[in-house]
Amino acid sequence: MRIALYQCPPLPLEPAANLERLQQRAAEAARRGAALLITPEMYLSGYNIGLDAVSALAEARDGAWAERVAGIAREHGIAILYGYPERSADGALFNSVQLIDAQGQCLGNYRKTHLFGELDNSMFSAGDDDYPLLELNGWKLGMLICYDVEFPENVRRLALAGADAVLVPTANMEPFDFVCDVLVRARAFENQCYVAYANYCGGEGQIRYCGLSSVSAPDGSQAAVCGREETLAFADLKRDTLEASRASITYLKDRRAELYGSLA
Repeated sequence: MRIALYQCPPLPLEPAANLERLQQRAAEAARRGAALLITPEMYLSGYNIGLDAVSALAEARDGAWAERVAGIAREHGIAILYGYPERSADGALFNSVQLIDAQGQCLGNYRKTHLFGELDNSMFSAGDDDYPLLELNGWKLGMLICYDVEFPENVRRLALAGADAVLVPTANMEPFDFVCDVLVRARAFENQCYVAYANYCGGEGQIRYCGLSSVSAPDGSQAAVCGREETLAFADLKRDTLEASRASITYLKDRRAELYGSLA
């Protein structure tokens, strides 16, 4: 399955403009054979926007933004994973991502569970223990958001549930290039699954984003890797690569769960 990562500078407080460029990138990605387009964290609103802006902009998972994204997905015949600020039925605010399939149906929604520093904690509530495993074109997919992937337990629990790939919209910033360069790739190898990591580039307020989006394969290779500039990158998730790697690298089979109880 071919996937596309949209690495871009944020357009804070401009959801209409973000939807318009999503329309353009979805058209290009579909034209170039991608079945799935992944955007960065909080793509529709911008990330470093503050509590007042999040509160003013946040929508329900089935709100107007979701309807617009569903229309884009249907028009171009491509699934879309996008980040947005979510308002729950009880008014709580979450840093969320949602996967819409090529028919415009919502496959799943995920709320960030591990909040990063004052920036996240000042704007959002943490998500609960809800790690949906979704299926798209025969591939089992998990979802995480940015800081979530830096906790090995998160990817491992998805891998143990059967994830073939973990999709990670992110807003990783300088000076944390190590996460992009090393940690994401290690997560794919140690869990024997693909990890697709879609980051911002450029700046937003005082933040400078790393770029360096990637798709890491279970055999330790990189199916795609970006630099620092805006780009639409492509990678092919290959079933034979996944199966061959799992046959030769048997971490999941060889783990001894009875030894790790104290970790929880």
